[in-house]
Amino acid sequence: MLDARHDGVLSVVEGIGPQTDGVNVQNVIVKIDQSRILNDVTISASKGSCLVILGPSGCGKTTLLRSLAGLQTISSGEIVLYGEKVADMHSSVTPEERNIGMVFQDWALFPHLTVMQNVVFGLPRNQRKKPVDAVYELLEMVGILHLADRYPASLSGGEQQRVALARSLAPQPTTVLLDEPFSSLDTGLRVELRQEVAELFKKLGITSVFVTHDQDEAFALGDQVAVMNNGKIIQQDKPSYLYQHPVNRWVASFVGEASTVTGHAVGQSAQTRLGDINLCFEMSGPVDVLIRPEEIMLEGGTDAEVTCVDFFGHDTLYTLRTNDDAQELQCRTGGMPRYQVGDWVAIKHSGVRTIAFPIGR
Repeated sequence: MLDARHDGVLSVVEGIGPQTDGVNVQNVIVKIDQSRILNDVTISASKGSCLVILGPSGCGKTTLLRSLAGLQTISSGEIVLYGEKVADMHSSVTPEERNIGMVFQDWALFPHLTVMQNVVFGLPRNQRKKPVDAVYELLEMVGILHLADRYPASLSGGEQQRVALARSLAPQPTTVLLDEPFSSLDTGLRVELRQEVAELFKKLGITSVFVTHDQDEAFALGDQVAVMNNGKIIQQDKPSYLYQHPVNRWVASFVGEASTVTGHAVGQSAQTRLGDINLCFEMSGPVDVLIRPEEIMLEGGTDAEVTCVDFFGHDTLYTLRTNDDAQELQCRTGGMPRYQVGDWVAIKHSGVRTIAFPIGR
């Protein structure tokens, strides 16, 4: 896993490293027109696992996926798939020889071909004339066998995505790359389909690499999540560890709502306006302590004023402004709102341990 003790520094320790039985990208740089699109990128995914690349638009996620697929030449570093080097600065194995399937954001279906013909197109050329029974089994597996003779224009967005998925699985790849595959679907369908896809990949033992800018999707899908920004991988780890131990302030805010309170750290404790808060790592001096909204409890009092109430049905998010230094905090509670805008409340920290960032760094 990654060591979060070094603010802003990607420190690799036991748990993440080269996977001889999976996907490995080591120190890859990609330059396009003299601009570095990927800057010393290192990620890994073990066989049969799901790695999610999470980052804002324009950070290099799609370029990384294209490099894995063999559609983008790398300038330096190397890409190793299941122990075989497929790309470095001198050579590159062709896309069709990498045994990789790819699902594009816009699905990229051929409008003049039926569902069956689109899926068959994913097979090697010498197998396309006589589709094997496995193709029919695959169509049934993804729930579109009854649509085999239909054309893409007559399908819903979810059905078209299933066709694209079946096409990527037709040649029985060891790895499937997915570039924001659910972004154009309605929320309910997006959740349903991503659950089905994750279960299917687990059943088939396929290694998958997803690209997304959606933190909820990344955490729901990923065995590992690699957070990316400005062409660099900032942190890769299990979703729970990533959320609890972000390596810097940017990661903390990108993977969820985050507030900080100033304090003074001594060892594994920090004195703050919310009382003494236990820290994950020993620190000393002035710090900003990371506070997640679900770690704040509210009751009657005069510590802070409620300035905004967002009700989501299953929970409520309060925005608070403290009474002395006008600092903004957020609190998430289950169920219906108990307080309204303008109410005054007391705030308490209910978390077990958290991390802190040295002030000035």
